[in-house]
Amino acid sequence: MGMQQCDAMLKNQELMVTLRDAAFDVVLLDPMVVCGDLVADMLGVPLVLSLRFSVGSTLERHCGQASMPASFVPASPLPYTDRMTFGERLINMLTYMGTSVLSQLYWRRTLDSLYTEIKGSASSFCSSLGRADVWLIRTFWDIETPRPIPPNFFYVGGLHCRPANQLPEDMEAFLQSSGDAGVVVVTFGSLVTSLTADTADVIASALGRIPQKVIWRYRGKTPGSLSPNTKLYDWIPQNDLLGHPLTRAFVTHGGTNGLYEALFHGVPVVGIPLFGDQPDNLARLSRRGAAVVLNFNHMTVDDLENALHAVINEPSFRSNMQYLSSLQREQPVAPLSTATFWLEFVMRHGGARHLRMASHDLYWFQYYSLDTGAALLLSMIAGLALCWAGLHYFLRCCRGQARRQKSD
Repeated sequence: MGMQQCDAMLKNQELMVTLRDAAFDVVLLDPMVVCGDLVADMLGVPLVLSLRFSVGSTLERHCGQASMPASFVPASPLPYTDRMTFGERLINMLTYMGTSVLSQLYWRRTLDSLYTEIKGSASSFCSSLGRADVWLIRTFWDIETPRPIPPNFFYVGGLHCRPANQLPEDMEAFLQSSGDAGVVVVTFGSLVTSLTADTADVIASALGRIPQKVIWRYRGKTPGSLSPNTKLYDWIPQNDLLGHPLTRAFVTHGGTNGLYEALFHGVPVVGIPLFGDQPDNLARLSRRGAAVVLNFNHMTVDDLENALHAVINEPSFRSNMQYLSSLQREQPVAPLSTATFWLEFVMRHGGARHLRMASHDLYWFQYYSLDTGAALLLSMIAGLALCWAGLHYFLRCCRGQARRQKSD
């Protein structure tokens, strides 16, 4: 599908002429959508990347030249912290090596040939992304692992978060009817609008067992086990609900946007990851004691009920989430302002080349100093060989002189 998308954009001469005539100042791209970087290259305009993946991502390690030492930076999706045992570090190193090899093989077998064809000269997917002026990473140090980053990387997680607005009257009335028990918000994102009947019944049954009222964003057939405490909506103002003082917990698939809204408002999470970056997102939150994570394929009614009781009634979950919320909120510059500044900076200056590391222009053996290391090693070997030859010659001379003295 990505290859078809590339052809539809780059081989459409009418489209490319239209884009050139528009005289854009910058291309803003999520690299999960391929070939947008080639559009920037063909238009001759700066490129700004905006992505969520961070720890362990081959895009950032190989294309962005971001250092991620396997000794203390856990690779996704490993459930490790930055304090790993020897065994965990060994597995972490093997994971990094495996993902690196698989990614390079995949890029070379698919995208690199397309990039070479489009540009008319030897090129690659990774080197094309590497020319990006700025990388806007949509996570933040509240759940990220501290590590060295390139100067053109900026962490802007939660840039979409904002204080809660007033809810619609009918929804506000439903929340107020919950009393001190409060409300649980349930949603599995915009991509998953319905579930199988069995899974929906499991969730509905568990929600019916808790004393809280429940607002569930769900468009499928109404579950037969739906209880009176649960109200279904085709759409919900998620941020406003999570910011409401009566909201006690958030049941979510673990998408980055929803997770950061919950974090921003300090609402503990019951996570049910489905695909993509969701397991990694929720694993990070769980490691910090702010979420309980369940397995979508093996979840039972009791599992979900117990998880909800835990995050609602055990104070540690809410206090841990509120601590993360304070880290997210207490920044010298708001994430949205940071993203806006650097995007406009690139537009004003035609790029940010002064932030781009020279490592992008090195061959891999130069980057890892293998050429200089080999030269030093050869010099050492040559020096040792000369020393050995000199010593051997000296000893031979000494033995010869001793024999002559003995003969005399």
